[in-house]
Amino acid sequence: MLTDHPSQIRAALRSGSVIEIGAPSRREEFAPPSRWQIVLGFAAIYLIWGSTYLGIRYAVESIPPLLMMGIRHFTAGLLVFVWTRRRGDTAPTRLQWGYATVTGALLFLGSHGTIAWAEQRIPSGLAALLCATLPLWTVLLASRAEGKLGAKVWTGLLLGFGGVALLIGPDAISSGRRLDLVAAGAGLASAFLWAAGTIYSQRVKLPASTVLSASMQMIAGGASLLIVSPIAGEPSALNVAAITEKSVFALVYLIVFGSIIAFTVFTWLVTVSSSSQVSTYAYVNPVVAVFLGWALADERIGARTIAATVIILASVALVSGRGKVQVARPEIKEMAEVSEAAGD
Repeated sequence: MLTDHPSQIRAALRSGSVIEIGAPSRREEFAPPSRWQIVLGFAAIYLIWGSTYLGIRYAVESIPPLLMMGIRHFTAGLLVFVWTRRRGDTAPTRLQWGYATVTGALLFLGSHGTIAWAEQRIPSGLAALLCATLPLWTVLLASRAEGKLGAKVWTGLLLGFGGVALLIGPDAISSGRRLDLVAAGAGLASAFLWAAGTIYSQRVKLPASTVLSASMQMIAGGASLLIVSPIAGEPSALNVAAITEKSVFALVYLIVFGSIIAFTVFTWLVTVSSSSQVSTYAYVNPVVAVFLGWALADERIGARTIAATVIILASVALVSGRGKVQVARPEIKEMAEVSEAAGD
C-alpha cells in the first residue's frame, strides 16, 4: 500500500475504471517507452502492490501494527518529499500541510492502521479481498453529493456486498479456525476510510505536484500513526529482541518497493498507457494477494473464497465500468477526484 504501503497519485485513470488520485499534476515529457518497459511496469504494480498485503502480515508478526505502518509511511514520505523539493517543486503552504494532515490521518492512520491491525487476525488474501470493496464504498459515498445511482451501479453494489457476505461466512477460508468477524469488519472499515479520505481530499487544494502532495500525506499520516501508537499501548507490547528478520525485511520491502518504487512506476505508467490499461491493477492485485498468501503463507482457500473473489471483482467491474466513477487503491495515495456517480 503507498498502500496496504506511501500513498497516491494523480491517476487520471479516467476512461472507465479508476479513481483519480491526487491534485492535478504536471504532465512531464518522456521518450516513447518500449513494449518491454511497459510490460515490466505493469508487472511491477501487479506483483508489488498485490504482495503488500502479505508483506504487512509478515511485518506485524513481531512489530506492532500502528508503529510498523508509521515507520513505513513516514520514512517513505520523507524520502519522496526531499526528492521532490530537490528537483524544484514549490514549498507547500501551511494550509496545504493542514489539508495533508487530515487526509493523511484518514488514509494512513485510519485505513492502513486498521488493515495492519486486522492482518494480525485474518489471512492477507482475505484482507486484500475486503479492501477490493473500495470502489463500492467510493460510489456510495459519492452518490450522496452526486445524485441517485443507476440500475447497473446498484446491481454492482448489491453483487459486491453479497460477495462480501459470502466471503466472511464461517467456512469462507479453510484455515482450521473460525473467521474473526471483528477483524473482517476492520478490513471493510479500512476500505471505507480510504474512500472517505479520497472524497474529502477532492474538496481541498493540495499542491499541484501529485508526487509532492502524496509525500506530504504520507509524512502526515505516518506521524499520526507514530503518535497514536504509544496511546494505544503498543510500546509496552513491543519486544525489540523478539523482532524477527522476516518482519524487518517485510517492513523494508514495504517502504522501498511497496511505497517508493511502485509509486514511481505507477506515476510513469499513467503518462505512457491508457487509463483503462492502468486501472487493471484494481482487479489483478486481489488475485495476486490471494495466490501469494496460499503459496507462501499456507493461507488455504476454499470454494467459497474463490466464488466470493469472482463475485466481488465482477461487482467492481460493473461499478467502475460506467466510465465516470473511478477506483482508487489503498496503497498509494493521492486523493481521489470522484466524477459523476449518478445514473447511467
